[in-house]
Amino acid sequence: MTTLTRRSLFLGTAIAIAATTTFGGAAQAQEHSFRFQSSDPAGNTNFILQKEWAEMVSEKTDGRVAIEMLPVETIVAHSETMDAVAAGILDGHFTDTSYASGKDPAFGLIANPVGAWSSPEQMFDFIENGGGKELMNEMLEPYGLHFIGATTPGLEAFVSKVPLEGVDDLQGLKLRAPEGMVQNVFAAAGAAPVNLPGSEVFTSLDKGVIDAADYNTFSTNAAQGLHDVAKHPVYPGFHSMPLIEVSMNKAKWDALPEDLQTALEESVKEFATYQSETVHERDMAAVEEAKAGGEITVHDWSDEDRAKFRAIARSQWEEAAGASANSQKVYDTLTTYLVEEGLMAAE
Repeated sequence: MTTLTRRSLFLGTAIAIAATTTFGGAAQAQEHSFRFQSSDPAGNTNFILQKEWAEMVSEKTDGRVAIEMLPVETIVAHSETMDAVAAGILDGHFTDTSYASGKDPAFGLIANPVGAWSSPEQMFDFIENGGGKELMNEMLEPYGLHFIGATTPGLEAFVSKVPLEGVDDLQGLKLRAPEGMVQNVFAAAGAAPVNLPGSEVFTSLDKGVIDAADYNTFSTNAAQGLHDVAKHPVYPGFHSMPLIEVSMNKAKWDALPEDLQTALEESVKEFATYQSETVHERDMAAVEEAKAGGEITVHDWSDEDRAKFRAIARSQWEEAAGASANSQKVYDTLTTYLVEEGLMAAE
């Protein structure tokens, strides 16, 4: 299915619902206006798609809910949106859950259990049917937020200025990685990770502050010019697929009528599929373009090295489980799901 077809179906569902709502009368007036801040910068593919989600919410609710999507750091820093949402400075956010790992390391573990997922669909099923959604709200609601749903750009590529053919090449590598589980796994693999916001990745690569970065998908990295300064990307990615949470202020969520709560939940599920499929399609096109250009070398790790990295990651899940009571809950819920789905051998 093409991106255009998916987009038509995506918005078509919303329009159909809106038409049903307004049959026999005028469209209902706007009842709720919210501001959501993203952890992605303006111009980023993911942020552009998130703005489409805001449009879809308006159409799906017949204009009763209006959401303004703001790029990263419009109101607060990328790591401060949880507090801002809780305080009502923002109404909600689209953010990598690992940015909250400073409050509880469990957020880092559930945000990116490195090596766990082979596709977005596996993570989405864990959220909906494996206990993930309930666990997210158990962790978020004490901080004043309600978890609406999850999305992801998909399996990330890896940006590097130097050739990386496998795990051994990570030794001593200066790289950007979000705090929490991702940093821990890279450190365990012998790299030297640092925490930097996405807005500083290009400059840090260009100036030699870092040699590599866990940043985003291949097409997003290419669009932001990262391959101009880091010509040895690894694709398909061997490491990361972030959980991007869509959450909002709990009191404001509780004040919404049930039909609007349902519409928001459905919109995130539909958006998650739309985003991951759209980004994958763009990634494949960007990879072919990069290869054809002749200046970029795309590295694809062997199955052996991918398995070696996954084993390192799994050892870190076990270690991370002891960091807090919620971390143990994440570990137990995640491993139970993976074993039941045949994605991991039972101990």
